[in-house]
Amino acid sequence: MSKFKIRHITKYTYEVPVRDSANQIMLYPIQDEFQEVLQSQIVITGDPQVEMHLDYFGNQVGTFTHASPHQELTIDVRLVVETKPINFSSNTKKVEEQWAELRQLRYQADLIDFLRQENFSLLPEVITVVESTQTSQQSPLNAAIQLCDFVFKKFTYKKGITTVESTLDEVWKLKSGVCQDFAHILLVMLRLIDIPARYVSGYICPNKSGMRGEGATHAWVEAFIPFFGWIGIDPTNNCIVNDSHVRLAVGKNFSDCSPVKGTYRGTSNHTLEVAVSVSYEDGSVVDTTSEVLEPEPITSFSKNSYRRHQEMQMQQ
Repeated sequence: MSKFKIRHITKYTYEVPVRDSANQIMLYPIQDEFQEVLQSQIVITGDPQVEMHLDYFGNQVGTFTHASPHQELTIDVRLVVETKPINFSSNTKKVEEQWAELRQLRYQADLIDFLRQENFSLLPEVITVVESTQTSQQSPLNAAIQLCDFVFKKFTYKKGITTVESTLDEVWKLKSGVCQDFAHILLVMLRLIDIPARYVSGYICPNKSGMRGEGATHAWVEAFIPFFGWIGIDPTNNCIVNDSHVRLAVGKNFSDCSPVKGTYRGTSNHTLEVAVSVSYEDGSVVDTTSEVLEPEPITSFSKNSYRRHQEMQMQQ
C-alpha cells in the first residue's frame, strides 16, 4: 500500500484578455478496489462552479465556464491518493482456451471500442512486425508483455520530438517519442492480436527508482486478459503496472483522456504551462516538472463558445 501527494498545475496566459472560456477537466483519479482518493482540492481562476458527470468510459469529468474577461486561467489540483498492490492469481487455463475466450470477447459490447483499429498508412509495417513475433504460441498475457518489450527496446524515449498532434505514421517513422507515443503504438499492436486495449492517463510515482515519466503526467496501456481482467502495461518502462501508478482516466486514446481542454473567445496567442510534483508520505519530493507547451490549435466559432460547448455536451 502506497500513499502519494500530487500537485498538478495548468496555466494559460493570453496575450490580451479573453472571455467565454468553456473547459473540460479530467483530473479526478479513478476510485476502485486498487485506488482510493483520500483528499482532492481544485482551485480555478474566478472560482467557477464545476459541474460533474461520468463519461462513456466511466471517468469523472468536470466542466466549467469563465465568462468574464481574463488574461490568465490557472487550474491548481492537489491530491492525496492511496494505491494498493495487485496480486495476480495463477491462471491454469490452457493457452488455446485463453485465445478462444478472447475471440468470444470481440462480440462483448463494452470491449468493442477497445478492439477497433485505427487505420494509418504504415499499419501494414506494424502488422508484419506483429506477425513475426508468433504471439499466438504464448498466453495472451505473455504476448502482451512481449509486445510491450518490443516497443520499449525499439523506440527511443525522447522529449520534444513529438506533440499531442503527432500521428501514428509520424511516431512509427521516428521510432521516438514520449509515454503517450509508446502507449499509442502498443495499443495498435495489442488490438492486432485481438486483445482489447485502452489508453490510461495518470501519474507514475516510483520509489526513487528513476523510471521514465516519474513526477509528471504519464500514460500507459491496460490490456483485457481472459480470466484476469484489465492489466496495466507500461511500455515506457517495460513493466506490469502495480501500486506505483495513479490512474486518472481511461479511453480509446489520448483524446478521450486529455486532462484539460476547452474553448474561449479571443486571441489565439497564448502560452500553456504545466507543472506536476509528486511526493511521498514522508514529504520527500520525487520530481517537479514544469513545461511550457506549444499553444493548442484554436478553432474560430461564429457562435458564443460557451453555447457551442453546451451544444456539444448535449450531442454526446
